[in-house]
Amino acid sequence: MTQERKAPDPVDVAVGGRIRLLRKARGMSQSKLAEGLGLTFQQVQKYERGANRVSASMLVKAARALDVPIADLFGSSATGSAALDEFAQLATHTGALDLMRAFVRIKPPALRRSILELTRTLAGDD
Repeated sequence: MTQERKAPDPVDVAVGGRIRLLRKARGMSQSKLAEGLGLTFQQVQKYERGANRVSASMLVKAARALDVPIADLFGSSATGSAALDEFAQLATHTGALDLMRAFVRIKPPALRRSILELTRTLAGDD
C-alpha cells in the first residue's frame, strides 16, 4: 500500500515563509535559529518550506528566538496576507534582502530608477 504525499497546507507554508523572512532579516543562519530552538538546521528547513507543521510550543520558541510577537509569524490573518506572502517568498531568495538594503541606501532617485530599469532588462521584463 502506497501513501500519497499531500501538498503542504498554505497556512504552514505562510508561517514557514515568515519565519524564514524574519530569520534572514535578522541576519541569522538556520543553524543559529535551530540552536535557539533546540533543533537541527534540517528541521528548521522543513519548517521554513512548510513541509512540517510548527507546533504551538515551537511557534512560541521561534517568536522568542526571532524577538517578535507570535502574531508576526501569522501576518494579518491565519491564511496570511497575499502581499506579505508574496514579499516573504521573494525575500527568501539568496541575496534579495542584501540587494534591497543596498538599493535603499542609493540616494539619487535617478540612479535608483536606472538600476531598476537595468534589473528589469536583465530579468527579461518588458
